[in-house]
Amino acid sequence: MKFVISGFYGLGNTGDEAILEAIIDNLREEFNNPDITVFSLSPEKTAKEHNVKSVYRGWRHENKEKIKALREADLLISGGGGLLQDHYPTKFLFGPLPYYLLIVLLAKLCGTKVMFFSQGIGPVKTKWGKILMKLANLADFITVRDEYSKQLLHELGVKRPQTVVTSDIVFAFKPKKDDSCIKSLPLKGDEKLVAVSVRPWFEHVKQFEQVAQILDALIEQKGITPVFVPMEGHHDKKASEQVLAQMKHAEKCHLLGTDFTPNQYLNFIGQCQLTVGMRLHALIFSTLMGVPHIGLSYDTKVESLLKRSGMWKFSARLEEIHVDTLIQNAIHLLEHHDQHAVEIKENADHMRKEAVRNLELMKQHFFS
Repeated sequence: MKFVISGFYGLGNTGDEAILEAIIDNLREEFNNPDITVFSLSPEKTAKEHNVKSVYRGWRHENKEKIKALREADLLISGGGGLLQDHYPTKFLFGPLPYYLLIVLLAKLCGTKVMFFSQGIGPVKTKWGKILMKLANLADFITVRDEYSKQLLHELGVKRPQTVVTSDIVFAFKPKKDDSCIKSLPLKGDEKLVAVSVRPWFEHVKQFEQVAQILDALIEQKGITPVFVPMEGHHDKKASEQVLAQMKHAEKCHLLGTDFTPNQYLNFIGQCQLTVGMRLHALIFSTLMGVPHIGLSYDTKVESLLKRSGMWKFSARLEEIHVDTLIQNAIHLLEHHDQHAVEIKENADHMRKEAVRNLELMKQHFFS
């Protein structure tokens, strides 16, 4: 079988790279020696890391190669992740929505079937974005990672393809033991580690001060060692430094390097007692590894995940953070770690089964 995978790949985002690794690993488990081509911004790096073919994802060059790959493919896998949204500026041909939907259109013109795979949809608020979303009806089959995404697709007029709710394909990630992250830190070995994942989010900056206050209180009251996990390279490194600059006990914190793999970050988070995080996939990694977590939700996708992991009652929307409440929630999770870890692992097992179902549905719909 020949597959083309289109997504936000080769740009250094840990969550998206974890999505790609999970898709590739599971394709290789479900199909005998699949031929895989990935559209990537860093095609040489992607090809080397995953032992696949790779074509430059942008429109500036390698367009003939894109067409050739799509013509020869049995299926275009569009996803996973939050590809179809207009959070970021969406112009006539520029922005996430036009890019990913034009790839779908190109695939259909090449006679190739299309599956939207484990996607999170939205937000789509602009008039042009809503018009573009009609192209999603070209897909032959759709799986989405939460009920909100399915409802939004229907509201946007995407009703022709069958749509099934599963879960984020990263729940089917296949961890490999690797302690590179923890070995990179000057630790004694008896620290109570708390993973921290912050990110820039447009003009929002108040959360950096609030996270600093939460971490300072936990250092003083519970003796934790916060470790910042930069899930998207220098962007998250800068955001982490903004938190550190406002802390009284910054010297008791650590900041991981930006060049670790998704698997290495996953293994590190699994060695922590708690995660305080904004990044969706930092929270997914925590769920996978049974680590209690407090999410700071900047988007519906984060809130949806927290409700499924069982941690929403301890979390907050970004604009509704109450520092004292979250400090008490963190203390509770640290003191009742094992109890909540069991609950999280049970929820993760359910979402893992739903993630694998993406592949089962693909086989049923396209290759039965």
